[in-house]
Amino acid sequence: MAVEEHRIVNRRGFLGLIGVAGAGVVGTALVPVNVGHGAAIAEERAFAAANAAAAIDAGSAAVEPGGHEMEAASAQAATSDDEMTADEMDAMHEAGVKAFPAATAGLGGQPLPFVMDGDTKVFALTCQVVQWEHAPGAFVEAWAYNGVVPGPEIRVIEGDKIRIHVRNELGQSTAIHWHGLMLSNAMDGVPGITQAPIKPEGEFTYEFQIRDGNAGTHMYHSHYNSAFQVTKGLLGSFIVEPKDPASRPAFDREYTIVLNDGPIGAYSLNGKTFPATQPLTAKLGERVLIRYMNEGLMIHPMHLHGMPMQVTAQDGYLLPQPYTCDTLNIAPGQRFETIVTASELGVWAFHCHILSHAEGPHGMFGMVTAFIVEA
Repeated sequence: MAVEEHRIVNRRGFLGLIGVAGAGVVGTALVPVNVGHGAAIAEERAFAAANAAAAIDAGSAAVEPGGHEMEAASAQAATSDDEMTADEMDAMHEAGVKAFPAATAGLGGQPLPFVMDGDTKVFALTCQVVQWEHAPGAFVEAWAYNGVVPGPEIRVIEGDKIRIHVRNELGQSTAIHWHGLMLSNAMDGVPGITQAPIKPEGEFTYEFQIRDGNAGTHMYHSHYNSAFQVTKGLLGSFIVEPKDPASRPAFDREYTIVLNDGPIGAYSLNGKTFPATQPLTAKLGERVLIRYMNEGLMIHPMHLHGMPMQVTAQDGYLLPQPYTCDTLNIAPGQRFETIVTASELGVWAFHCHILSHAEGPHGMFGMVTAFIVEA
């Protein structure tokens, strides 16, 4: 079945859908949108930056040796301003929703182009330090593949021969592990075991064939000083399509959600934190494939309001018996494929259900987005 391109809802369209302002869904690609100018946007950016800063403070503890990440997250969520009235708190919560989806620079997870060298698909990745805007006006230093977080999506087909040139422009050595892929030991990407580290200003070429039976949702990330480098942004999705599409459940459109926690906004979905996360949209009755992968240090139970998820695959492998849930617990390193039938019209909250990763006294932040079903 053909997959429809991702579509987004801009800020005006989203407000119309929730009854705050008129206008419908616009746009045909998952890209940042212009949310306007003026005092209102400045206030929304200040709101987002304040929540982002608080979240960074909490998330930074997650990557410190001996840090107490859960205690820090709980403290962030519990922090409140004793001077804040109910009306003031309501206004801050509403401002966050009105800002969604907020425009930010940079968009990760887009398909990585390749060139053909005979029968081999050739990709290129550069590891570099960038300033990454994860929420409006909130920038952090990120370690990124090709300048974006997550890195570009590598998408191939069972049986493909691939070659990936990696250049290291970081101040540390690095390497890339192809998480979930079956390949020769020399290509596994673990310095000291399968290869020498890729030194600063150095290069390395990975080359292997995608094996039959290895279709599904996988990922790639650094395997050198990884608690630092991966949480700083050296991560991406690696999707292997089956030779026979009929061998996996049919769907009308698909989305990939990369979960991360740490310096990049503390708690992020596809490198962004609410209100800069992008909504997932669908038409009534469509089957939506949602791929999850956890590239962070913590467990994240993802919860979709209003509609169940049918879990069809784990770590790339089809389940012998799919099961249905509304909250899916995703541990670090795990990947899941789920099908959601868009059966209920409206804007539905979609978030991590560790609540200190999603909402506090100043409103929603972090791992929050929306699933929008249109007629």
